[in-house]
Amino acid sequence: MSEEHPSPETEPTPFERVIDAFDRINAEDERAVVWRGESVPQDEHYGRQMTRWLAVLEPDASPELRLAARAQHLGRHRMPRASYPTGRAGYLRWRRDCQKLHGELAAEVLEAEGFETSTIDRVKALIAKRRLKSDPETQTLEDTACLVFFEQHLDDFAREHAADEEKLLEILRKTWSKMSERGRAAALELELTDEVLEFVKRAVATES
Repeated sequence: MSEEHPSPETEPTPFERVIDAFDRINAEDERAVVWRGESVPQDEHYGRQMTRWLAVLEPDASPELRLAARAQHLGRHRMPRASYPTGRAGYLRWRRDCQKLHGELAAEVLEAEGFETSTIDRVKALIAKRRLKSDPETQTLEDTACLVFFEQHLDDFAREHAADEEKLLEILRKTWSKMSERGRAAALELELTDEVLEFVKRAVATES
């Protein structure tokens, strides 16, 4: 059983109730992914993968960081990308609005469970990725998100952008530039396809 969830015989803690509430929100997602032979709501799956990778990178992560990781895409299905204009400007506006939504939903759940304002503000700041590069926890959260992207989405992403090789390399460079050395080392240990790994190596060489 996941460390984030109590056994049936144990009264859940406020932290565990918040995690369960996050998962219930994400389980509303009608989009599904297949993970280990099981169909799972996309947002719920993403939250669980964030928790899994955070435990790899930072086994002793603070409660605030663990909450922010689980809430990274909290309720994103409520704000479809298709509801925004195509192109970079529309994409950036969608990303900003999603980030705001994730923070607001997380705050609502935390407030309902009686968490202190300082904790709520910290979780929201982490979700917003404030002070990336200067805040170790924000950097760890960014590394976690990048590793989930590499492991879970990069193959499909590479196929989607196969016709525009330079665009794919540019996106990989930008992703790589946001990662710490620890995150980069973990990414290079992933079991990627030979084709995708070659793209990553090319992007890394150019970024370096």
